[in-house]
Amino acid sequence: MKGGTLQINWHDTKPVLTLDFHPISGILATAGADYDIKLWLIASEEGEKKVPASTYQNSLSYHGSAVNAIRFSPSGEYLASGADGGELIIWKQHNTDSGQVWKVLKTLSFHRKDVLDLEWSTDGAYLISGSVDNSCIIWDVNKGSVHQILDGHFHYVQGVAWDPLNKYAASLSSDRTCRIYAKKPQSKAKGSEKLNYVCQHILSKVEPQVAEESKSAKHHIFYDETLPSFFRRLSWSPDGSFLLVPAGSYKLSPTSEPVNTAYVLSRKDLSRPALMLPGASKAVVAVRFCPKAFSLRGLGTSSSFKLPYRLVFAVVTLNSLYVYDTEGVEPIAVLAGLHYAAITDIAWSPTTKFLALSSQDGYCTLVEFENDELGVPVSLAGIEQVPVDENTAAVDDLERSKETKKEHEVVKKAEVPAMETDEKKGEPSLVNSTEKQDGKQPSPSAVLPSKPAKRRITPMAID
Repeated sequence: MKGGTLQINWHDTKPVLTLDFHPISGILATAGADYDIKLWLIASEEGEKKVPASTYQNSLSYHGSAVNAIRFSPSGEYLASGADGGELIIWKQHNTDSGQVWKVLKTLSFHRKDVLDLEWSTDGAYLISGSVDNSCIIWDVNKGSVHQILDGHFHYVQGVAWDPLNKYAASLSSDRTCRIYAKKPQSKAKGSEKLNYVCQHILSKVEPQVAEESKSAKHHIFYDETLPSFFRRLSWSPDGSFLLVPAGSYKLSPTSEPVNTAYVLSRKDLSRPALMLPGASKAVVAVRFCPKAFSLRGLGTSSSFKLPYRLVFAVVTLNSLYVYDTEGVEPIAVLAGLHYAAITDIAWSPTTKFLALSSQDGYCTLVEFENDELGVPVSLAGIEQVPVDENTAAVDDLERSKETKKEHEVVKKAEVPAMETDEKKGEPSLVNSTEKQDGKQPSPSAVLPSKPAKRRITPMAID
């Protein structure tokens, strides 16, 4: 693994707010506060410590405000971009004699305020968007119209996700709730059955794990609007088994300090977190699953996931990156002190060779994995997947019957670190904040913590 922060003029030194890789060509699209979307060709550089090279291709100029979210459709034919003021554009790829050109196909108008996150349905027919107007909208892309408005949130919707099995959608808001929507058939109209999404679960509070003499009160499990980020980007696993949710703030007991965390929700029970990934010194702002699955390594580690293959996912805090897989308990990579300001988005290339991060400091970080470093890719279609919809447990901690569990189990600290930003303890840190080449000093709001995280907690079940 190698990589680092590329010292190039990404968006006129203005914040880079979002990025995504094209699912076929691997072209990287970035967008930010300069109103433009830019396309880049990413390639490997020779040498052990060389950062991947980024070559500018062209710009897509149409937006009149900062672009907060861009996502390619699964087929790669379309690109959706959401911006301040409610702007939402669908771009279409055209093949010309001089190469591929992106042109505006249609404008989706309904959001009254900034669009913060986007996600395509697996078939590319629908798009879900989250906005500062407190609503999510499901769009019929072919018609260019609103299919359904989900207006249950009471504050900004900062993250949305679409189930790859096309049964659920999810949204995360600064009102401290995560909402899970299930697709339900509605009454037939004009001979066709319309499918609408109905809110099935609202994740907001849980009881602490440590019992105290006084009756324990439930506490919030997500940050409120004081989280210093515009985004809370959540992600489904490519097989649909798990939903990974950022912006967690969890109390082990009523009197303990809250712990920064990301939550893992099992498809078997989306009403509550099944697992948490605690220990980061800064809040988790984005998560993203790797698009490919990998064969098991047979390490015999005690994982909390029960899958016949390995999934890899990235967890991003305001200033650090953690890469996990579902076979182990420790991160397989930790990168700390990458940027002067908050990280805003994360994306995997379709070949899984590259992982890209964007930041408000105006720069992007590229991480390159060697051949088969993450593992040997396997086809999800060729493996008997966990039949999660038949209520089989995908997380072993959930398989234990409730009768045999203690209602308030003391959480044991693990012997190995799960998420740790202490670079002095041997964790890989490819780029340190002191290695910036342009000599800029970090702003006061972006100064890295002087005390690294001391917590050493493995992923654990929340019972």
